[in-house]
Amino acid sequence: KDDRKPLYHALIDTLADLHNVDYKKAGLNDYGKPGNYFERQIGRWSKQYEAAETSTIEEMNNLMKWLPTAIPDDDATSIVHGDYRFDNAIMHPSEPKVLAMLDWELSTLGHPLADFTYFLMVWHMPASVRGGLMGADLEALGIPTVDEAVARYSKRTGRDGVPDVDFCLAYNMFRLASIIQGVYARSLQGNASSPAAKEMGAQVQPLAALAWSFAQKAGA
Repeated sequence: KDDRKPLYHALIDTLADLHNVDYKKAGLNDYGKPGNYFERQIGRWSKQYEAAETSTIEEMNNLMKWLPTAIPDDDATSIVHGDYRFDNAIMHPSEPKVLAMLDWELSTLGHPLADFTYFLMVWHMPASVRGGLMGADLEALGIPTVDEAVARYSKRTGRDGVPDVDFCLAYNMFRLASIIQGVYARSLQGNASSPAAKEMGAQVQPLAALAWSFAQKAGA
């Protein structure tokens, strides 16, 4: 239990440090298109979802209509990892340090808050979806709260909190649902009887419903 909080802190600090990198000075001007990140990503994942759709999910249709209308004005740009979570981190065996981050295939120039709130999703998801922490006794587990994570990230990046968090969570859950639907659709083409594929497909609707609940908090 006592070891967990420093591990979370190390992961948050490493993400903040990544977002603090001056991508121009680092020679990464052409690592992606700066600006309009949410707009481009919503368009991309809407198209991918529609191409992989296997049944009608009302919440996904609602999200595809609403998300483009609710994009925040703040158009910051940084290097983003795209899939930032413990599963993609190599931690030091005896110290709370991140030695390396893996799986950079979704990295680009993007909005830092999209990247950070993707990391925050785990607090808002049930255990059945990627081992989410919803309903867990965080204090007993030695895991920081969302507010503590936001405060730590904000301090290290010089931000005054994380605005538009409900929009960002709705967007990230929609994006993840689109990714999972794509994997599910591809697995059906190869092996329709795979129990893992069915399990994965079953996650899309609950995730879309959760995404839509955050969209409604954001005014949808």
